[in-house]
Amino acid sequence: MSMQSSSHPALSCADALAANTSDFLLLAGRILLAWIFIRSGYGKLFDIAGYATTFPARSLPPFLAYIAVPVEFFGGVALLLGLATRYVVLVMLVFMLVATFSSHRYWNFSDVAQRRVQDSAFYKNMAMTGGFLFLFVIGAGRLSLDAWLRKKR
Repeated sequence: MSMQSSSHPALSCADALAANTSDFLLLAGRILLAWIFIRSGYGKLFDIAGYATTFPARSLPPFLAYIAVPVEFFGGVALLLGLATRYVVLVMLVFMLVATFSSHRYWNFSDVAQRRVQDSAFYKNMAMTGGFLFLFVIGAGRLSLDAWLRKKR
C-alpha cells in the first residue's frame, strides 16, 4: 500500500512512522472496530426472537432483527479477518445508520441522564461510521484475508 505524504515538509515527521506501521495499525483498527459488533451481536444470536420484540419501540418491523443480528455478528467477524472488507463495510454502513437513527435518538429524551447516554451512543456510532468510511477507502491492508486471497490468484 502506498502512503500519501503530508502536504508540507514541516508536517511530514509522522509519515515514515505511518508507512512503517500501516499494516499493524490497519489490523489493530479492524480488530477494535470489529470487536464491538462481535461482542454485541454474539449475545443476540441466541435469542433473535427476543431481540425482535424490541424493534417496534424503535419504529422498526421485527423481521429486521433476523437481518440485523447476523449482519452485526458476522459483519464484525468479516471485518476482524479482513474478508470482503469493502463490501462488508457497505453493509455495515447501512446497519450503523439504521441502528443509530432508530436506537439512539437522544433528542427524544427529556430525562438528562438518559439523554446523555443516548447522545454518547449516537456520536460513538457516528465516529464508527467515520472509521468505516476510512476503511472503505484504504481497504483491509496486507494483514487480512483479502490480501491473502489476492495473492492466491
